[in-house]
Amino acid sequence: MEKPTSRGEARLRAARNRRLLVHTVRVLLLAAVLGAWEALSRAGTIDPFNFSMPSKIWDQLVQWTMHGTAQGSLGEQIWVTLYEALIGWAVGVGAGVVAGIVLGRIRLLAEVLGPYIKVLNALPRIVLAPIFLIWFGLGPASKIASAVVLVFFPVFFNAFQGVREVDRNLIANARILGANNRQVTLQVVVPAATSWIFTSLHVSFGFALIGAIVGEYIGADKGIGLLVSSSQGNFNSAGVYAAMVILAVVALLAEALLTFAEKRLFRWKPASGGDR
Repeated sequence: MEKPTSRGEARLRAARNRRLLVHTVRVLLLAAVLGAWEALSRAGTIDPFNFSMPSKIWDQLVQWTMHGTAQGSLGEQIWVTLYEALIGWAVGVGAGVVAGIVLGRIRLLAEVLGPYIKVLNALPRIVLAPIFLIWFGLGPASKIASAVVLVFFPVFFNAFQGVREVDRNLIANARILGANNRQVTLQVVVPAATSWIFTSLHVSFGFALIGAIVGEYIGADKGIGLLVSSSQGNFNSAGVYAAMVILAVVALLAEALLTFAEKRLFRWKPASGGDR
């Protein structure tokens, strides 16, 4: 009979091999796409003026890193955009979580405000960026406001739904044990809805970046969005793609941090069937 430790080691070995396979395929796929892009651009099959090519994008990234941009150092542009996105994300998440929990717990308030929230959610929130620019000027405030309105609604709806999906038996048992409304909310409802809230956090930081970038694109004196706008105005497609690469790296790092935090917070949860 096989020992349990041997089975455990075999599973760990299989999991490591699978992760290695996944990472290898990812790298090969990326290399194939970039290689095909470079080859087709050099052959003239696709227009290198409009689509650029990976080598020129790399050269642009090196130039920005070594010599800076017209607006200042590359690190400064990244920090400005990241600062705006982080503040907007934090404010939007905080407001969305609080509003979702409050409306999820107070049915009368949800029924009164529900239609207004649906109307606001139906508005194309990107078009609010020019209004925020008029209200708050070219500084970070207008970009933070754009990020907040993009982040708020997905977080709110997830928190609201998470509160509504809490097992009624848990709430009933807490009340039987003498818990008041505040204790039920903080000790039963909020922990039960945390997984719903974390689900929205993965998407919402990307929305925060979009809000900051759109605001910078419309009007700013620093930031990655301004680099995109300046590169477009100078017909520098490599600069546009280089800015997109920077944003992708920032978004991936943020996603990795959120995933790490979620795993640390939910270590008690069993692995899903897709992870086996």
